[in-house]
Amino acid sequence: MSVSVRSFGFLSTGEEVHAYTITNDGGASCTVLDYGAIVQAICVPNKDGGLTDVVLGYDTAAEYETGRGHLGGMIGRVANRLGGARFSLNGKEYPLEKNNGNNCLHGGSRSYDHYMWNTAIEGENGVRFTRLSPDGEQGFPGNLNVSVTYRLETADDGDVVFYMIYEAESDTDTLFAPTNHSYFDLSGCGKAMEQTLILNATSCLPLTPDSVPNGKIVPVGGTPFDFTQEKPVGRDIGADDEQLKLANGYDHNFCLGSKPYAAELYSAETGIRMAVFTDMPGVQVYTANGLGEQVGKGGVMTHDRGAVCLETQLWPDAMNHWGFPSPVLRAGEKCGSFTSHLFRVEK
Repeated sequence: MSVSVRSFGFLSTGEEVHAYTITNDGGASCTVLDYGAIVQAICVPNKDGGLTDVVLGYDTAAEYETGRGHLGGMIGRVANRLGGARFSLNGKEYPLEKNNGNNCLHGGSRSYDHYMWNTAIEGENGVRFTRLSPDGEQGFPGNLNVSVTYRLETADDGDVVFYMIYEAESDTDTLFAPTNHSYFDLSGCGKAMEQTLILNATSCLPLTPDSVPNGKIVPVGGTPFDFTQEKPVGRDIGADDEQLKLANGYDHNFCLGSKPYAAELYSAETGIRMAVFTDMPGVQVYTANGLGEQVGKGGVMTHDRGAVCLETQLWPDAMNHWGFPSPVLRAGEKCGSFTSHLFRVEK
């Protein structure tokens, strides 16, 4: 195992961005950036003996600065939507930026994937990014010290495991609900809707017309949202279903069952199966409904529904719904969570 560093270009501010690549003895690798703590690439073995990069991204820092969709980004202070772009905490109301209709999405127009992070290489297989999110940033209270650590490991049977570990501590009561916004395409050629998906979730959160949860927790059985048995991601995406029409596809939180197993995505074309594990209570399945066309890595064009996000998270808009897992982080308390992706080849 080894970690290498190279320049990844410059931002409009003149700041230089660096790419850190962790590589195992078999050639599998992940590349992460100190701009946005972004996951730029995950290259894993395929059934033909080569490597497939399974996440969307860009080739330069400038493209990440101006691109849309938060490709591979570290999202915070609060991922997903806060309805009405406001929340109340300890009797005080905090207004936030409305950057998604009437909602605050991913903390505002400048989420954590648009900041430079401090970097520390940890051993031969890890990179840790840290930053201080100051009191009032994005409208949230508290000086928040936040970190995300990425690790690449090789299991005894040759499986490749990619870890994401989040940690945070604030000097004032605040909210903290991070996620990673990687777009997965295990075929590497825009065929994510043909890939099969399993979710460890028997219920999900339906949306209002404003794209926030309506407060209900509904069973998925007998609906297009049932992924308890393996099926193609896009098999039912065109069904005559009000929720699918609202989001123009899947963009919903699924309530996870017994942890840590969360999901599996599989591509018959490459033979790559990705199993997702987490201690988070939810996973947002987003079928890139609004990604559109933009030039990605290697000059390949992205397109709607060409990839799928599996964003492990706390449930969205939790501050406005009694009984949802709370995103409140109390002053002086340390919080942490993890998500891992295990890649294996099925021939």
